[in-house]
Amino acid sequence: MSSSKLTVEEREDMAPMSTPRHNNAHSGRHFKTYFLILLVIIFSPLGNVLLSSGMKEVGPMTFHSASQFFGVFAQVFTSGAIWLGIASLFVYFISYMLVLSWADYSYVQPATAMGYVIVALLGHFVLHETVTPLRWIGISLIFLGVLVVGHTPPRTTEHR
Repeated sequence: MSSSKLTVEEREDMAPMSTPRHNNAHSGRHFKTYFLILLVIIFSPLGNVLLSSGMKEVGPMTFHSASQFFGVFAQVFTSGAIWLGIASLFVYFISYMLVLSWADYSYVQPATAMGYVIVALLGHFVLHETVTPLRWIGISLIFLGVLVVGHTPPRTTEHR
């Protein structure tokens, strides 16, 4: 087989070990992984905060009859904040599925835990919730854990 008919991967496998390999596929995959994790970190907390805000506008849900149920249902699903929350969570869900298709779950899940920092910030500044010092300490520990996990490769297992 001539070298012109070999794939890039086959040519790289034939290269001497001393030859540095610059694999754009791996760097591209790393960029996609980090980008999608960023989307997950942003859109999951954003979607949940929008849902929380929309449900606070709706108020406590109590219904004792079918007509009350449908009234609450109509009120919930005519809220712009709730629809924006659903759209944000949809972006989160698609991004999460895509990143899990090529990165290890043991990397993705801890890396996306940075969303807890965003949740606390949005809760405090958008929803005007009180975040206690003990919660901030816990969130700081999560942040430190994310930094540790972030310094490991996204994929350590062979693709099946």
